[in-house]
Amino acid sequence: MAEGTAAAHLDCTAGVAGDMLLGALLDAGARLAAVRDAVAALKVDGLDVSVARERRGGFGCNRVTVHRPAVPDRHRHLADVLADIDRAAGSGLAPAAADFAARVFRLLAEAEGKAHGTGAEEVHFHEVGAFDALADVVGCAAALADLGLLAPGAAVTTSPLAAGSGEVDCAHGRMPVPVPAVLHLAAAGGLALTGGGLAGERTTPTGAALVAALAAPGPLPDMAVRAVGTGGGRRDTPDRPNITRVVVGTRTAPAAGGPAEGEVTVVESTVDDLDPRLWPSVLAALRAAGAWDCWTTETVGRHGRPGRVVTALCAAEVRPAVADALFRHTTTLGVRWSAHRRLMLPRRSAVVAVGPPGAEQQVTVKVAEGPGGALTVQPELAEAEAAAAALGWPVRAVCEAAAVHYRGDLAVPRPATG
Repeated sequence: MAEGTAAAHLDCTAGVAGDMLLGALLDAGARLAAVRDAVAALKVDGLDVSVARERRGGFGCNRVTVHRPAVPDRHRHLADVLADIDRAAGSGLAPAAADFAARVFRLLAEAEGKAHGTGAEEVHFHEVGAFDALADVVGCAAALADLGLLAPGAAVTTSPLAAGSGEVDCAHGRMPVPVPAVLHLAAAGGLALTGGGLAGERTTPTGAALVAALAAPGPLPDMAVRAVGTGGGRRDTPDRPNITRVVVGTRTAPAAGGPAEGEVTVVESTVDDLDPRLWPSVLAALRAAGAWDCWTTETVGRHGRPGRVVTALCAAEVRPAVADALFRHTTTLGVRWSAHRRLMLPRRSAVVAVGPPGAEQQVTVKVAEGPGGALTVQPELAEAEAAAAALGWPVRAVCEAAAVHYRGDLAVPRPATG
């Protein structure tokens, strides 16, 4: 990951629930107004959230309360929940937040389906599809987007999740802790669970789904810490503070000294019967599932039919989510993967100003340092396109000017027009 990109670590060693994670994100700097606007975009009259400062085990924390409509909620299927999120996306919910919220509920549906021996589309969500879960998931999605943690390149890791112990009452009667859905979510996301010597349910299905959709298991990333947020649960337990913590910052520069060696998982499938218009959405879904990069390669199948090999690069921990995205968004019947070693050049990001005085546009450039100190400077294309539109320049000219500016040439030429 490039220097300067957003990073975070989730401390779930005392457990995690949707309201606890939302409280922690708000405490870490996410704007309450952004969260409330996202919940309002669901168009459910009377559904809202508020936050108050409380203490859990002597520690200050944000306690989130979901305010529900007066009328009882109905049981929802996955299609109903996704329709709610689609409406919110049409009313101002950011695309990245909407995609994340939809992924969380798909993971929940898959886990509940496995627990009950039915398909994801047939699951009655019960508790996790009710008003509280809608507000928690969409609120967390908006908070994550507000903190930059859903942006491309963001790195989020998580501690093991404290599951707790004992039994809990739910729609299907008394269930052992961890409940089946939490176990299936941990398996799908490669998450570590621990009893932690804690009594009661400490990680809820909604909390586990949010973590599985967002984070890879691992220690605190190398980053400059800018905020720490703490969210509290409903109870003030005597055995350990009932809190979830979030550490938020920006990635620091990789160590100097040449390319860094690391692991990468390559996930692939060959598809010869998909409407070619759908490939952009397939690649977007793979990136949303956690792939670092993805692409397609034209091929010819055994019957002479043209097809494509779709390839995704990802961390081993998110391989199940990437494979799931391939199954969901293509017609493939099988997915293969393999582990590889890779070398990565040291890289960083910087922001440069392009344009005449008084009308400058900011463009982020990605900088990689090769052998002998040779630099590769590439602007972020989406930002270059936006700057070009604002300046009335060709995109190519913006890219060239950004690279020249970064390299220290102050005589940035204005491109010819016409």
